[in-house]
This record gives sequence, C-alpha cells and structure tokens, in this order.
Amino acid sequence: MEIKRVGVVGCGLMGSGISEACARSGHQVVVSEINDELLSRGLDRIRGSMAKGVERGKLSQSQMDEALGRIKGTTRLEDFADCDLVIEAITEEMEAKKGVFARLDKVCPPHTILASNTSSLCITEMASVTQRGDKVLGLHFFNPAPVMKLLEIVRTILTSDETLETAKAFGESLGKTIVVAKDTPGFIVNKLLVPYLLDAIRALESGLATKEDIDAAMKLGCNHPMGPLTLADFIGLDTLYHIANVMFEEYRDPRYVAPPLLKRLVLAGRLGRKMGKGFYDYA
Repeated sequence: MEIKRVGVVGCGLMGSGISEACARSGHQVVVSEINDELLSRGLDRIRGSMAKGVERGKLSQSQMDEALGRIKGTTRLEDFADCDLVIEAITEEMEAKKGVFARLDKVCPPHTILASNTSSLCITEMASVTQRGDKVLGLHFFNPAPVMKLLEIVRTILTSDETLETAKAFGESLGKTIVVAKDTPGFIVNKLLVPYLLDAIRALESGLATKEDIDAAMKLGCNHPMGPLTLADFIGLDTLYHIANVMFEEYRDPRYVAPPLLKRLVLAGRLGRKMGKGFYDYA
C-alpha cells in the first residue's frame, strides 16, 4: 500500500515537525489538536519553521506555499477517516495514547496503519485496544523532525510484514534512514543514550567535574556534536526523567534509575532549553 494521506494527532513540537516533514515530501496531511488555540499555535510553528528554511535557502517560497497547502488542521479525530496512516504524537502518557488509538480504530478504515511517535512506551499495549494489531507500529522521529535523518521503526510481535514494508517505504519517501527495532523500552537509540546521559548527570552530581568540562570532554574527546548535559537540556529534562522511569520500571536495572539531581531539576521546573533553564541558563 502506498501512503498518500497522513494524519498526525498532536501539533506540539514533535507533531508539527512530523506534519512539516510529511507535507514537504508531497503527502497530504491532516493534523489535530485538542482545541483551536493549540492548533493555531502548532500551525504557526510549522509556518515559522518553513520560513526559516526559506531564509536559509533550504526550500523556495513556492515550495513552502505548496507544502502549507497540503496541511489541514482540525480539532476532530473524525477528520482522519480517509487517512492511509495516522501518527500519534501526543503526551507520553500510556492511558492517553490508548484512548487515542481506541478512537482511531473506530474512525479509520480497515486499511489505515496506526503508529505512535513514542520514544519509550510499549507499542503492543497501544495495539491491544484496537482490532488491527497487525497494522500498528512505532514511528519514532527525532527532533527536529524535518531535519533529523533517522526514523526508528518499532515492530511489535503483532505487526505484519506488509505493514512494516509500507512503513519503510513511507520513511524513505521522507528522505529518512530507517532502522528497525523490537518493541522493548527505549528501542535502539534511547536504550543506549539514556544510561549515558544519566551517567553524565551522576558525574556532575558527584563533583567529578564542572558541567562545562563534562560536556567539552565528550564533545571534543568523542567528536560528539554536543555534550551530554547540553543534549539533556535539548531533549528536555522532564522527557529524560520520564523515559528513565519507564525503562527502570521494565528492566529494574540500576543504570536507568534517575539521579536525584535530575528529579530535583524537574520538580523545580528547570526542564532545559524549552523552559529557558536546565543545567544551563538560556535566558
């Protein structure tokens, strides 16, 4: 099956980025939010992102106008009834995601593939509330979705070969490099990345070095584009804390225990770059 019309549930940071990536690659897109205010904010984010692309010579004004013309905003999940693929990109809360999947299962025709952009939660559990487990998988985009080249596809024990191949072809149509992971917490990237970030926080917490020296050591010593504490701020400390908790709950491995410093930064509202302050001050 060829994916022509894509639905995106959620027009926040990830949902707006996924919508932009799909529209710029020629797909018709329907993107939803829970109210008009959030939808307007999300669509403005898409326009702003594309405008920056025009300024930087990444796309022309006409390409931007054409891509924006492919995007329709809505506050009704019923508007996904003619989509070939729907990607859920809402908050990282399992019950909320299951509620969306259950509703989409009733709204969408039998051929529609349902996907989640979750970075750590169990795809099989989301599939369990539908009658189409063979057509459910994970499509984990990375931020910013229009720029980052990786698409992590998560296959459950229910996902059919046909669904997987269709998802691969869709990812390639967006210009992404595809990797396939089993449905285990963290998948490939976060299973390896999260312990590294938590160890960096523990190193800072123990007084091994300053945050600047820890970041400089890993950036220059390992040729990483940014140090681990800068990266944690970029991801969002609340997101990192949540992923760590999900992975610890599944594996019971001390590598995934969130350090006290991370918990306290989250409780203090210092969530990283998006809030203006995390390990670093971005004000």
